[in-house]
Amino acid sequence: MDTRSKILDGPFPVPSGGWPEFARPLAVVTGYFDVLRGEHAREFERVRETAGAATVLAIVLSSPAELLPPRARAELVAALRAVDYVAVADGADVEGLVASIHPAHVVRLEEADQGRLRELREHVRLRTHGLKPGR
Repeated sequence: MDTRSKILDGPFPVPSGGWPEFARPLAVVTGYFDVLRGEHAREFERVRETAGAATVLAIVLSSPAELLPPRARAELVAALRAVDYVAVADGADVEGLVASIHPAHVVRLEEADQGRLRELREHVRLRTHGLKPGR
């Protein structure tokens, strides 16, 4: 299966082909997903389970300090089993976008993603200099 078919083409707030008929309840997860980590996969699974979601839509947002371009991040997120659709909201009104599709559940991961990216950068910095955490 080509998971890139899960990616909806913009412009948003309505994709070029219109929104698909989402099976309800719909859960929306927003974040930077830069770099995609195991915590993301577990978070999507948790959202699907706790929300009882029939459909999970991930919205990839622009990041001020992104390592990967938005399309690459969307492709990574689309590869996750727990994700049904992915939208790239590059500069779009995310609140308006989310409101337009009437999800039953919304999870915002931007703050967690920023923390994960800081942790990754610190880990790489320490490894590069042959240091161990706490030094």
